[in-house]
Amino acid sequence: MQTGEQILEALTAILVDEFEVDADDITLDASLYEALDLDSIDAVDLVIKLQQMTGKKIKPEEFKAVRTVGDVVNAIAGLVKD
Repeated sequence: MQTGEQILEALTAILVDEFEVDADDITLDASLYEALDLDSIDAVDLVIKLQQMTGKKIKPEEFKAVRTVGDVVNAIAGLVKD
């Protein structure tokens, strides 16, 4: 899972399956909190799912600045590149 497109696909699957987000709402510019209606508990659950998906440890501070779907894709791309 290297490309942003593949990461976006996997992230979309998680958001739809686990958080009941409408797939049509998921764009790179979509805000996790406003547009997708996630809350802080959802964000923690999302980090756990992303850790399972990547096999990498994600530090909460790495996700503090994440606001949009695109931010998540970029953060995960950076993680899997290491």
